[in-house]
Amino acid sequence: MALITHINVCNAAHEIYCCLRNKIVKLDAHQKSQFCGSCKMFAGDAQGHEQGVTCIWEDLRDVNNPHFALDPLEEFAHNQIKQVPPEGPALYLYSS
Repeated sequence: MALITHINVCNAAHEIYCCLRNKIVKLDAHQKSQFCGSCKMFAGDAQGHEQGVTCIWEDLRDVNNPHFALDPLEEFAHNQIKQVPPEGPALYLYSS
């Protein structure tokens, strides 16, 4: 898996999808200080956009790099889909 740069642009309600918290959050001072500031994925402000953040993480999906997340609800929904290996889910249960 490759590291993908995610440009998370705020919507009209000033919300983004947060991978760390796996939910849609309001990008305000509290979010930035309590979560973004200590997050290993946080890579700064969304360059080229007035409001948003840049995060870098391994994305299982087939997306561009950089990936522009313009709709937090859509980004959240797409990140809930987990791929099952061709061997099936039992591989996770019995491997060690």
